[in-house]
Amino acid sequence: MAKQKGIIKLTGKIGDLSFYKTKDGYLAREKGGVDGERIKNDPAFARTRENGSEFGLAATAGKTLRDAFRPLMMRAADSRITSRLTKVMSSIRKLDTTSARGDRSVGVAIQNQAAKDMLKGFNFNIRSMLNAILYRPITLDPSSGEIEIEDLVPVNHIAAPANATHVSFTAAWGNVNFADGTYELALSNPSNIEIDSTQSTVAVTPTAPPSGSGTDVYILLVEFFQEINGTQYSLNDGGYNALNIVDVV
Repeated sequence: MAKQKGIIKLTGKIGDLSFYKTKDGYLAREKGGVDGERIKNDPAFARTRENGSEFGLAATAGKTLRDAFRPLMMRAADSRITSRLTKVMSSIRKLDTTSARGDRSVGVAIQNQAAKDMLKGFNFNIRSMLNAILYRPITLDPSSGEIEIEDLVPVNHIAAPANATHVSFTAAWGNVNFADGTYELALSNPSNIEIDSTQSTVAVTPTAPPSGSGTDVYILLVEFFQEINGTQYSLNDGGYNALNIVDVV
């Protein structure tokens, strides 16, 4: 892969060269590689097929998690969320110590505490990470999904973007079954407060526990708003919002 330079940027194909545009700029690459049918059938590429299978399983697990929390991701997620989450899932599936090579999956690995710890703390929006905008401890009650932030003084404990007048907190509790791709999501009502010097304790609790036999994933959404003439508007289409996995049980 090579970057295109110069004033004129190309897209399309010229001979064995392909020119295309990505988020990293205009790139070019030469056609090559092994024939697809050979990869599918040649015993010499058994490891390649196994790696491809496990990568697909990791990507599917990432999609399951994204689908489960999509209502929140629509308000706080970056453009590379898919690749970043797939990378985490690829690391997690390696902790599956019982399945055969090529079949190791997140659905099995997530039963291990080490796998859950790898998912804990994941930020859906790399542009606004929770530990970079909120400077107060968070406590979680796994039995109810309640997330609490004690003695919060917004002007002192929140790194709010310019022009933000209010901040909102929403707790989410998802039961995600990585083995079969099913999930259920429960959300709290948002707690919306003014960004001032008033001290308060924020507590947000999902309306009801989600059903299912999967893995419990607890998430906190922090949203910023600007109030104009009594109406609150999301800043930068959610670009400043944080969405973080608080715990995985």
